[in-house]
Amino acid sequence: MTPDEVWIAPAEWLPPAAEKTADALAASRVTAEEADAMGYEQLPVSPDLSAPQMAVRAARRALSRAGVPAADLATVLHAWTYYQGHDFWSPAHYVAAETGAGDAIPTGVQQMCNGAAAALRTALLQLAAHPGAPVLVTTGDRFAPPGFDRWGGDYGVWYGDGATAAVVGSGGDRVPEGSLALRALHTRAAPELESAHRDVAAFHEAPHLRDAAVNVRRTKKAYFTGRGKSAFLDRLRRETTAVLAAALAEAGIGPGGPGLSAVLLPRLGRATARDVYGPAVAEVTDAPTADLGERTGHLGAGDLLSNLAALASDTGPHRLERGRYAAVLSAGAGFTWSAAVVQRT
Repeated sequence: MTPDEVWIAPAEWLPPAAEKTADALAASRVTAEEADAMGYEQLPVSPDLSAPQMAVRAARRALSRAGVPAADLATVLHAWTYYQGHDFWSPAHYVAAETGAGDAIPTGVQQMCNGAAAALRTALLQLAAHPGAPVLVTTGDRFAPPGFDRWGGDYGVWYGDGATAAVVGSGGDRVPEGSLALRALHTRAAPELESAHRDVAAFHEAPHLRDAAVNVRRTKKAYFTGRGKSAFLDRLRRETTAVLAAALAEAGIGPGGPGLSAVLLPRLGRATARDVYGPAVAEVTDAPTADLGERTGHLGAGDLLSNLAALASDTGPHRLERGRYAAVLSAGAGFTWSAAVVQRT
């Protein structure tokens, strides 16, 4: 199978409730400097639905968009970064059951915030082995208290609740109207950076024994103290440049990225887009970059599929025009980087 044969019909489901940055600022949950660096207006918040329940809603939208019955799915791949609502359980099987994919093989994908790209990569392997059998990819994350502080639990990342999904298929006989053709997907990893998110002092017997809530700031601060923040950011830039260049080459898009409408970024805020992703992308192409997180924040494993949904939308400022290409970047703790190149056909 070649990438030219693969199509993606993406969708998302975000809760209607939201917490505003202005309110977080007034409550001293963030500082004025943090709000300026992020540049986001609000974060979607789920007051009741769990992450897998939201994923089911996104899945139904993607299946409807693709015109694919759930019973036809061969595989369901569910990715996430944080707690799924039960301690000892398979959320992927729940998503498959609630979606109606009773004959599909459910599989969980845990590659942190690069989870959607990892699931998409797995979907390509499944399609290569079984052409014509569509695959459903979903993500779902809910960063609820008391276990997670969506505003202050991490440096330079604000976390929004929501879910995304995509039906991934191959072959030209039943390509859904409005779907995106996947022209390339490239991934790189640097496992030696995993300790940026690990408590190096000890492994623990159960969650939240060291801290009442997830504390990414503590592990990152320890990592930066020992190895240096500037070296870490330089590595992020270099890997982003390398993965984007490889994906554009795989898609047959030459130096400078002719025909490339945009490069959509992980939703990590204005300062990260300016200081890390902007310079990294500029090494490869002069196509404009965009961070679509102003009203979503970082969706955990879902940024990539949410960005694809924006490109595939029938309306909206980021709708990809027919014949044009776009690249979507993804990154996750570990660390892993991915770049997908799609075309509106």
